[in-house]
Amino acid sequence: MGVNTEPVYGPFFGILGASFAMIFSALGAAYGTAKSGTGIASMAVSRPDLIMKSIIPVVMAGIVAIYGLVVAALLANQAGPASSSQSGYPIFKSFLHLGAGLSVGLSGAAAGYAIGVVGDCGVRGTAQQPRLFVGMILVLIFAEVLGLYGLIVALILSSK
Repeated sequence: MGVNTEPVYGPFFGILGASFAMIFSALGAAYGTAKSGTGIASMAVSRPDLIMKSIIPVVMAGIVAIYGLVVAALLANQAGPASSSQSGYPIFKSFLHLGAGLSVGLSGAAAGYAIGVVGDCGVRGTAQQPRLFVGMILVLIFAEVLGLYGLIVALILSSK
């Protein structure tokens, strides 16, 4: 009793999951921000009055990074050294945390990429035809929800 039988490398996978959650979601958010930002800069030359209205894709890309931050903080708080308690940090839980981090991270990267492409083309198109704005917002919402799906799966995995 009191002997820890869990492998010493167990926490590695849990912390790797927390890192992947933040790294990949931040990469997606950065790409979405950069790609949408170039579209805004290009559009602002001819229509400077639409700059504030066109910031929406940048804000939506930033939300993807928040998803990763939430999961990374949650996973990092649950992880611990193998000798921190009698039961340690089970290898099963560490693999669940790795899966949770990859879930939110990779879906955040995909969502950020989609937001960037749609935001870039959408703000340029809105500058020429203002009626495209509502369509752009709808497509951005569908792109954003991809990251939200990853967050939901990550929360389910991390609570097991």
